Amino acid sequence: MVKKILSLRLFDGEDGTTRWKRSVKEMGMEILCISQFTLYGKAVKGSKPDFHDSMAGPESLPMYEEFLSRLGALYLPEKIQRGFFGEAMEIDAKMNGPVTITLDSPPLKGNTPKKPAVPASGDADE
Repeated sequence: MVKKILSLRLFDGEDGTTRWKRSVKEMGMEILCISQFTLYGKAVKGSKPDFHDSMAGPESLPMYEEFLSRLGALYLPEKIQRGFFGEAMEIDAKMNGPVTITLDSPPLKGNTPKKPAVPASGDADE
């Protein structure tokens, strides 16, 4: 995931007309890394998010710290800004869109995603 964040070509070329040519690393940009490990939720059914597949806080803090460490090892540590783990935060961001790209990693071996339970009657709309 760290390599993907640093090398994904999201920005225009130097001439400003060639799209998808340069990465964060090539442009020397800053990275704001805010942990979302414990907030991973799904809204597949019903009207409230499901957080059952989220990692617990005590397990996710070391993962977040390791992620930041790897990011700093492959990039300029002074260009990496971090969020406050487990805290409510308010950030101001200037978005340059209209593109949104979701990055995700494959499930770890032995951690296959759970299929949603189907009610006993077999009617999935209940």
